[in-house]
Amino acid sequence: MNMTFLQELFNNITQRDALLRRRQSVASAVDHTHLVKACQALLESDGEASSIALASRALAIYQRLSQSEKLRFFKRLAEDFAAEPEHIDSAYAAYRDARDNRTLQQLFEACEPLRQELFRRLNFASDGTYELVNMRQDLLSLLRDQPDLAPIDDDFAHLFGSWFNRGFLMLKRIDWNTPASILEKIIRYEAVHEIQDWDDLRRRLDARDRRCFAFFHPAIGDEPLIFVEVALHKGLPSRIQPILSGEEGGIDDPEDADSAAFFGISNCQTGLRGISFGNFLIKQVVQELSQELPQLKYFVTLSPVPGFAQWLSEQRQNDHWPASVRDTLAELDTPDWHQDKQRQERLKATLQPLAARYLIDEKNRRGLPLNPVARFHLGNGAKLQRINWLGDTSGKGIKQAAGLMVNYLYVLDDIERNHENYTANGTIACSSDVRDLAKRARKLAKGEPAK
Repeated sequence: MNMTFLQELFNNITQRDALLRRRQSVASAVDHTHLVKACQALLESDGEASSIALASRALAIYQRLSQSEKLRFFKRLAEDFAAEPEHIDSAYAAYRDARDNRTLQQLFEACEPLRQELFRRLNFASDGTYELVNMRQDLLSLLRDQPDLAPIDDDFAHLFGSWFNRGFLMLKRIDWNTPASILEKIIRYEAVHEIQDWDDLRRRLDARDRRCFAFFHPAIGDEPLIFVEVALHKGLPSRIQPILSGEEGGIDDPEDADSAAFFGISNCQTGLRGISFGNFLIKQVVQELSQELPQLKYFVTLSPVPGFAQWLSEQRQNDHWPASVRDTLAELDTPDWHQDKQRQERLKATLQPLAARYLIDEKNRRGLPLNPVARFHLGNGAKLQRINWLGDTSGKGIKQAAGLMVNYLYVLDDIERNHENYTANGTIACSSDVRDLAKRARKLAKGEPAK
């Protein structure tokens, strides 16, 4: 008997039934109570075919809910699909008396919220994983005003951490021959340096000195999870505009390159926020490029410094800094200041040391670097190599970072040590040049000349 044929037949039948139920559900008005009933029916189902159909129907109802009805549904998830306190008390009492693995497992099961099992069953639908990712995206948009929904987000994060385990991720190279449906998503999801049009995309993908890689998951098809754009370069790049335009700084033969510069890393699915992909992506891309181009010596980023301009604005109001520093920072209010050579030099002498201080010394409430990009790369084991003056002169670059960009260097033999020192002791690996800039910032704070 051909079991593959029977399995495909079974899948076709269940999917057709799910589609029929979904169309039926679309034909009538729904609110969150309809969805709660559909979820309860799904939890009570014990047949595979019926569970697939019920999961598809529940997700179809969810898609039709208004924002206010989605909020009501999440409130019901928090209240009606939580763990039962009585079951927890009973399981804990049994474990306290027995202290064995069986009662410990029962305690674990009692502590698990019912909604986790609901999410697992909703995942039975053919597009269940992607729909649940979108559901979490909706939830995240509500958390600021509805902090009581945070336990639901914890449940999503717990399940997604397993479902999107590194072992399930597929690395694919993106080039001009990649299907258009995926290329369109690359344009839409690019979050660092906006892709203007198809010609712009072709410059980034089709040149011999460019590479692009993305992670995909088998359960969500051609939806990329995260992608990275790479420019092959001679030496460490310091400016993003030549890379984006392709007009200068490139190389004719990939074998002439000694550096691979990661200039854009974009997370594509908001619903997977907090699920770590970037560290795996960079390390695997380094391996791929090392095999293709063994002459490469440097793997480095050309990274933005979001939040730096905002931090500078706050320092202008801080009496900690001498008036001379605050007066210099006031020149940032001058339109097109970066096109004035004299003003450039005055600001450079102040901004580069302050950038070193911002990236190394300024910490958040958890004692981590204030800058999110720094947290990402330093946590991955990179080294803060260089602060580039006017590395990004676009409107966005000037507005968010006073034009500065940063090179984070990935040295294969040092990654694990840097990561361990950072996570255990908060030690930031950085070059002597960056340390010198940080020292100059301390002199500025004392009113001493920076040079």
